[in-house]
Amino acid sequence: MTHPVINLEKVWKIYKVGTKEVTALQGLSLKIEKGKFVSIQGPSGSGKSTAMNMVGCLDKPSKGRILLDGKDISQMSESRLAQIRGKKIGFIFQSFNLIPTLTAMENITLPMMFQGIPQDERIKRAKMLLEKVDLGDRLGHKPTELSGGQQQRVAIARALVNDPEVILADEPTGNLDSKTGVNVMEFLKKLHTEDNKTIVMVTHDPSLSRFADRVVYILDGKLTDKSKT
Repeated sequence: MTHPVINLEKVWKIYKVGTKEVTALQGLSLKIEKGKFVSIQGPSGSGKSTAMNMVGCLDKPSKGRILLDGKDISQMSESRLAQIRGKKIGFIFQSFNLIPTLTAMENITLPMMFQGIPQDERIKRAKMLLEKVDLGDRLGHKPTELSGGQQQRVAIARALVNDPEVILADEPTGNLDSKTGVNVMEFLKKLHTEDNKTIVMVTHDPSLSRFADRVVYILDGKLTDKSKT
């Protein structure tokens, strides 16, 4: 029997703010199947960012379970979870999150260091990935020397370095102009169709739903009836 790559089972997330409790997720159940392109959408404050943290195994639920390849992460230590997350999930962020003092090459090789990959292999893989995102001539450039679209492509290459099963993209076009945003989305779609990567995208932009196989809508911390498979 095959398991979903990521399975949220009746997940609640309740934050304490001073003396008050704020419920961000209310019994959210969501399966991410291998090889799918899933778009999680919803307005500001809907709970989609919290859902992203759960899907990316960046946070643990207050109630419910999160299964990563069929294994319950809620009982794992943070160090063990970080190691597994580093191999299974690649992250792409709206703000790129590149280290400004490092070159494109150095930004990409950094995650591989934490996985114990030898230096020669790190350099070889980083060069290959920069070629893949059409930045083979920008190895030594720092983020301030790159356009927004180029920085996001470096971030995509960095997300791919450990060959993760899942790419989690958080508002991947949020800081890009519309033309560059479409180029980035077309590249993500190419990763999905040609490399069989599972893509989970969190966005407030409904126009991006055309790139996805499945669109999930979240409102008040729950799936809405608009969600479709």
